[in-house]
Amino acid sequence: MWVKICANTNLEDAQLAAAAGADAVGFVFAESSRRMTPVQVRGITPHLPDSIGKYGVFVDAPFDEIVAAVEECGLTGVQLHASKNAALALKLRERFSSRPGRERLGILRVIHYSQDLQAQLREAQSDTAIDGVLIDSRTANLLGGTGTRFHWHAARSSFSGVASHLRLIAAGGLNPENVGEAIATLRTWGVDVATGVEASPGKKDPAKVKAFVEHARIAAHKAKLEETVEV
Repeated sequence: MWVKICANTNLEDAQLAAAAGADAVGFVFAESSRRMTPVQVRGITPHLPDSIGKYGVFVDAPFDEIVAAVEECGLTGVQLHASKNAALALKLRERFSSRPGRERLGILRVIHYSQDLQAQLREAQSDTAIDGVLIDSRTANLLGGTGTRFHWHAARSSFSGVASHLRLIAAGGLNPENVGEAIATLRTWGVDVATGVEASPGKKDPAKVKAFVEHARIAAHKAKLEETVEV
């Protein structure tokens, strides 16, 4: 189970996520109350373990802006929201296809839960440039970090059917109390949380971060055992 703690705004919180066993941390470069600048993120990433992924979250950002952030901040991955450029992921894959001494750049595409989820997932299947698809909720004003969960049971058939071979990551409204239910219902490859582990806006709660990672691992292990029994 891949776990990302997103919307970090300071070094302490990013190190907290790493110490709790998260696989990746995220930094928001888009319009948000938790928005970070490349200079701020550059001051954090060198102090994190090499083993943890460092993802930049971008919304309709131009190619050059994303490339500059990846290079300046030492990002190992990008999360692309609402891109109007259908070829953006492919351009990024080509740009970072050979980075001497560096791991492959992770590229996540964000899909917002809606009635046409299956159609969106079918389209994502044909995008060979991406490594995974993050399914998030949205509101009229927010593309992410809404603190609102989407309809897990309604989405389950799409997760297990048309997109069975995709790396799917659930986000939106997750917290330590419900992440186990989300994993049991959706059987995702990963989970992503931001506001659900905060003590206050922009500040993580150590106990919640630790509990979230632990509960996600336990739920994933249980789901794997159940799948083995079913087979």
